Amino acid sequence: MSLDQDLTTQANYEEIASEHVDLDWAVDFTQRIISGSATHTLVVRKQGVKHVIFDTIGLDVEKALVEGRPAEYSLGAAHPVMGSALQIPLPATLQEGAKIKVIVFYKTTKDCMALQWLEKEQTQGKTFPYLFSQCQPIYARSLAPLQDTPAVKITYGAKVSSVLPVLLSAIRVSPPSDGPAHDGKIIGKETVTYTYKQPVPIPSYLIAIAAGNVRYLPCPKVDGKQWSAGVWAEPETIEAAYWEFGQAINKFVVTAETILPPYRFGVYDVLVLPPSFPYGGMENACLTFLTPTLLVGDRSLVDVVIHELSHSWFGNGVTQANSSHFWLNEGWTTYMERLILQLVHTPEERGFSFVIGAKSMYDDLQRYVAQPKYQRLVIPFEKGEDPDDAYSKIPYEKGANLLLHLERTVGGLEVFLPYAYDYVSTFMGRSITTEQWKAHLYAYFEKHGGQKKITALNSIDWNAWLSGEGTELPVKMEYDLQLAEQAYELAAKWDASRSTADATKLPFASSDLDAFDSNQKVAFLERLQSYPALPGSHVTLLGNLYQLAETTNPEIRLRFYEVVFLDPTSSAATALAPAAVKWVVGKDSTGVVKGRMKFCRPVFRDVNKVDHALAVQVFTSAKDEFHPIARRLIEKDLGLA
Repeated sequence: MSLDQDLTTQANYEEIASEHVDLDWAVDFTQRIISGSATHTLVVRKQGVKHVIFDTIGLDVEKALVEGRPAEYSLGAAHPVMGSALQIPLPATLQEGAKIKVIVFYKTTKDCMALQWLEKEQTQGKTFPYLFSQCQPIYARSLAPLQDTPAVKITYGAKVSSVLPVLLSAIRVSPPSDGPAHDGKIIGKETVTYTYKQPVPIPSYLIAIAAGNVRYLPCPKVDGKQWSAGVWAEPETIEAAYWEFGQAINKFVVTAETILPPYRFGVYDVLVLPPSFPYGGMENACLTFLTPTLLVGDRSLVDVVIHELSHSWFGNGVTQANSSHFWLNEGWTTYMERLILQLVHTPEERGFSFVIGAKSMYDDLQRYVAQPKYQRLVIPFEKGEDPDDAYSKIPYEKGANLLLHLERTVGGLEVFLPYAYDYVSTFMGRSITTEQWKAHLYAYFEKHGGQKKITALNSIDWNAWLSGEGTELPVKMEYDLQLAEQAYELAAKWDASRSTADATKLPFASSDLDAFDSNQKVAFLERLQSYPALPGSHVTLLGNLYQLAETTNPEIRLRFYEVVFLDPTSSAATALAPAAVKWVVGKDSTGVVKGRMKFCRPVFRDVNKVDHALAVQVFTSAKDEFHPIARRLIEKDLGLA
């Protein structure tokens, strides 16, 4: 098995590869399909190539043209993960370096894993339907016939006709973003053709579409900068979304450019999606998708944007060659997110972020005890294995900790930052493996430090970090705990109170958390989880006293439920299980589906331990409201698939 090969694709990209794709789409909300064509400009990499193979899954292919002439094609047997290989014959005389155009006409089907079609009732406005995509890691092949591997980077253009405004992960050509919504036509009735271009080569998983009743507010222009920024959302939430993110975006991009090469995608917009979006954010080029669970009204969760922005350099810029090296995308992004956090706020904030992240990492390391290869940073996937089965916080947090360890080993930030800049500059626009990263690391420090730095690098247990399994990091990491001290002290008091049988006599007050910000509240609840489970009466008081079960901040509410379910047999777990599952399916007072898997999956897993029938019944009643990716993974969590 080679870690250099992408084992999730059937495309013959080593023989012939797409360099540009033109998409011509029509969005049909009635039939819930996208129909049209994908025109590939392909470059021959190996002389004598006889055909091109595209990845597809659940696509209805209608015809293919090669250089404008009809071509026979064949669809291979359907693989449950990789889909069906679309093979199209090519002229026999193609020379290495030659270019050829292949057009595939097709439409999506109900089996499209990349798309979620929402009824109008699932939106904020409840007047128009909505459509959005999620192509990472390998679902772009259900949106278009593509060489669906991050090893291939493409530019793309698109013309999309729709009765609702359309957004893509590209630069809008027409109609203008700041013009009248839907080009002044009647939204929901009249068709407008939207034109986009993406001149920067990106992996296929960054192709994205959203269509719905959305509005745009531009961020202020920044003098001397070649990029623009703005916020998109439904009319009902655009003001709240702009208040939350509008002032922060420019500050984040400007700060990032002080330590990294200039932002090169031209536009950095954010789109706040309806609640069923399964992630906190998705770094689609030019258009970051965000969950509405970030709209808490106090800007306390706005720093999520820093993570997605950092992907512009790590992931969108320097890209993993395949899913085995996913940590190169996420570990670097998490590390850089926290460094930008330090520059925007304080050094203490950086350390605090590592503290909070460590909890989710250790939880996931423990979760994969029975599948230890998923505890690795570099995962040896088998052919056709689903990379989503390994999705966790491990590549994010273990990867970021490796880089923090590297920073400390080579001499601190003043030494490490110039290397990070050189790393991005060297590999920008390329897709690489961990071995290529490591070779560059050694070459850089041999040039900038000689044998002393090489000796330092050799002191790192590379095998333990990259291929090691187990529930601990290879090195005990120390973080700045200054911002966590108060939270830890309060958690220790709660732990010490367990000997008091009468919960009404506990020495706590609702004012205990008054001086805590939201991250400190999270740290307090996570610290509580490091102790044995509290008695059920104590947990009930905890929730009531601090109003944790009613908070609108989902990060805090999730951590409270994790405290509740530490002991699935407790009275608190039994009492709160119905409320917890109602929360993640939007049947509580919030009235929206919490489609974000960060919240849905752990709550369903925990409630499943308390009452399997309840978890299955509530999920089944609402499963069609979840994104297909979330639905499939929760079904696995509950033993339904």
